[in-house]
Amino acid sequence: MKNRSLVLFLLIILILFSCSRRNTQDNAETFSDNTSIVEDFMQSIFDEADIPERLTRRIVASVLESPAFIMELLAILEQDAYNYVLVDKQHHLPLDYEPEDLVHLSSVSFRITRDDLMLRKIPAQALEEMAAAARADGVILTVGSAYRSAARQAEIYAWNVRTFGQEAADRQSARAGTSQHQLGTVVDFSPIEDSFAETAASAWLVENAGRFGWSLSYPDGYEDITGYRWESWHYRYVGQDLAAFIDTYFNGIQQYALQFIRVWQQY
Repeated sequence: MKNRSLVLFLLIILILFSCSRRNTQDNAETFSDNTSIVEDFMQSIFDEADIPERLTRRIVASVLESPAFIMELLAILEQDAYNYVLVDKQHHLPLDYEPEDLVHLSSVSFRITRDDLMLRKIPAQALEEMAAAARADGVILTVGSAYRSAARQAEIYAWNVRTFGQEAADRQSARAGTSQHQLGTVVDFSPIEDSFAETAASAWLVENAGRFGWSLSYPDGYEDITGYRWESWHYRYVGQDLAAFIDTYFNGIQQYALQFIRVWQQY
């Protein structure tokens, strides 16, 4: 059940909303039949993507009420695929992957802790816009880490293993090829430690990062889902549309949304 089934599903969505605006008995029966097809199709995707039942029920209900979810999803899939590609312990990037549009970070709106920090061009612009808005609110953002090559990530992971042991390292450091940092769309705000959660910068980001296209990757209480302990400082640029999609439908949990998108693309 691949692309042909997805096209059929989208046609059913159109029929569903057409029938919902009519009141004849035949149309009512068609509406009921199509509703069942939509529910079954969506349920199969959510099950495969390991989305909690409470979110599944809510999103399916929204799909049956309005085409907004589907239309927003299709718009997201037309954008840069690296905004929504799933990178975690099970889904790897090629070790030789390096973005072609990396730029060195330099700004009067935010601070950097090193001169060699880089991001892809569009995330770098979005970071500048966000930092300027934060500064206008009296908050100064400091960037402590950004793009990392797979080789650099291997060094960091090895250091964590030597320093903290294997078990602790695997909770807070990615192996080479499994780090979002390799995408060139991720920033660690400084200080890169638990105390960041208590800063004005963290509070500002929690309230405002999404409108600039940034999403917290590893929220508190979701280690069993993301594979990593809470990192209040780790934000990934996903674009404004996907950031809003994550917040609106997936309770702000980036991992759930990216898991869903990955499975959706397989149909």
